[in-house]
Parts: sequence; structure tokens; C-alpha cells
Amino acid sequence: MLYYIKQFFRLFFSSVLYWSFAFCFFILIRYLGREQEQVEAIEASKTLPVSQYLLFGVILGIMVAIVYTIVEYVFDKFLSKALNLGIILIIKSVIYFIFLIFSLSIIAFLAEDYLNVDFPNQTGWWISNRIFWLVTAYFIICSLLFSFIRLANDKFGKGMIFKMLIGRYRKPREVDRIFMFLDLKSSTTHAEQLGHLKYSQLIQDCFFYLNKIINRYDAEVYQYVGDEAVLSWTPKRGIRHSNCVRLFFDFERKLKRHSKYYQKKYGVQPEFKAGLHSGKIIIAEVGTVKKELAYHGDVINTTSRIQEQCNEFGESLLISEEFLLKLNLGNKFIAKPLGDELLEGKKEELKLFAIRRS
Repeated sequence: MLYYIKQFFRLFFSSVLYWSFAFCFFILIRYLGREQEQVEAIEASKTLPVSQYLLFGVILGIMVAIVYTIVEYVFDKFLSKALNLGIILIIKSVIYFIFLIFSLSIIAFLAEDYLNVDFPNQTGWWISNRIFWLVTAYFIICSLLFSFIRLANDKFGKGMIFKMLIGRYRKPREVDRIFMFLDLKSSTTHAEQLGHLKYSQLIQDCFFYLNKIINRYDAEVYQYVGDEAVLSWTPKRGIRHSNCVRLFFDFERKLKRHSKYYQKKYGVQPEFKAGLHSGKIIIAEVGTVKKELAYHGDVINTTSRIQEQCNEFGESLLISEEFLLKLNLGNKFIAKPLGDELLEGKKEELKLFAIRRS
């Protein structure tokens, strides 16, 4: 519960900053262009300092941020799975449209007293008011931009879209990364038992719960490949509080908590296996169509091979000794040594450990 509260307020504070800046910028542009406007209200108040107008930009930004945060949070956390994207967009549009009428009416009422300016606020004023439709169009553009930034952060990781914009990864760069290969156990059996359609729905349901906890443990989704998810962390974020290990067991716990749902709908209880490893990796932009950030290097291949050893040892989470030495598992987890293994395609043996709850 504490995590969801933090997540809500994190979105709220970023929304306040974004929308306050957006509306102050809009008001500033309108203020600087007031001499070209033939609007009586603006002509009557052109001697007023811009700071008085910007105050209302901040107020409007805070009002929009409150509603925006609540709507986006509720739809993302509770309704995104139940409703399709088209319905969600229609409902959100109606909510935001009604709120704009309400909020701009309040702003106009306050501005009349504070600025001594005659703003239109009679019933139905917005229908023929050009400024209202201009603000509405501006809100739509800003909302799309904000959504793009949030989606880009979810896809590439926080701050990565800015680095791509400045061309940081146009040339390959070496970075440190932690990787987890997360794969469904007995996937072939499940696919044969359920058929392709229902099997795909099972994967969707499983990854839905994975996506709900990814941000909690500062993980980034590198890619989905069939019934496998590849997650990554920067060393600082993955090692902190053993986030990379805790994510796996939290995901496992969520699947077990919803076991009745899975048994009723699919007749199976999904279980996942995972491998963890870290090291130097090359990151670079690839492609001109559907451009994305790609990782290249031995770490990825090694992590994949570690995950494949789960079946051989009958374990759910395996980790390399090299990475285990960097972690502080505390009292919640124990590491069981499994010995040296010569992984497929490797020339040197790698010492593996199984991670279990203590």
C-alpha cells in the first residue's frame, strides 16, 4: 500500500510541475501577444504585470494536475485490463472536457475579482468562446506530449529518451547492466494443453501482474520474447535492497495469490523460472524503422544459459557467483551453491547458486 501511495504522489508532483509550466507558458505567450488581440478584456488590462497572470497559470496547473493524476492513476491501475483502449480514450476525453469547462469557469470568476477584468462566465459561455477551444486544443497537445514522455520512460527507462534525443547512443557505448531472463515453466505442455489462443491469454495475464510491480523494484523491460521477459537494471538500482531478487519472489507470490483465477480460467497454475547475471554490455540505437535501444554482449547470452539450467537443478531462480558477491541478501533469502557448470557455448565453467526464501 505504501508503494502505491508513493507512486501516486510521484505522478502528482510531476503533473503539478508539468501542467503549471504548460499553462504559464500559454499565458505568457498570450500576454506577449496581447497587442495583436482585439479582445476588450485584454485591452483593458494590458497594464497589469505578467506575474499576476502567471499566478492563474499555476492555479490552473495545480487543478488540472489533481484531476489528471487521479484519472490516469485509476485507469492505469484498475481499469486498463478491463476496458479496451478506445473506450478508455473516450471516457478520459469526456472527463477532461467537463473538467476544463468547470476549471476555466472558476478561473474566469476568480480573475474578475483579482484582475478587475470582465471575463465571460455565463452559462454556456464556452460554446462560442474562441479562447476556450484554444485552451482545449492546447490541453490535448500537452496531454499527448506528457503521455509520450511517460510511455517513453516506461519503454526505455527513466531519462533514456532524453539521451536518445541528444544522440548519446548513436554510437555504441559500454555500460554496466544487470539482466534477468524470466521464462514460463512447462511452456510447451501448457501450449499443447490450452491451445495457442488461450495460451496467449495466459501469458498476457501473467505479464499483467509482472508489469504492476516492475516500477516498484526499479526494473526496466528490455523485451518480451514469446513467453519470456527480459528485465534489466542499472547496478545501483538492481543491487539496492536486492531489488532484482525481490522482484522475482514478489511476482511468484502474486501468481500464487491468484491461483484460483488461473485454475478456473486455464486449469493450470503458472510458474516461472529465472536467471540473474551482470556485467559489461554494449548499448546502441539500432534500426531506422521501429528504432530501439539494443544490448549486445556476452552477459545476455550467459544470463539466458543460466536460466536454462533451472530445469536441470529443479530450481526457480539461479544466479552467478560473480553477481551474488555484489548482493546483500540479508535474512530473507539464502543462496544454495550448485557447483561449477559448463554452460552451452562457453569455454569456462561458471559457479551457480540457487536463491530461495529463507
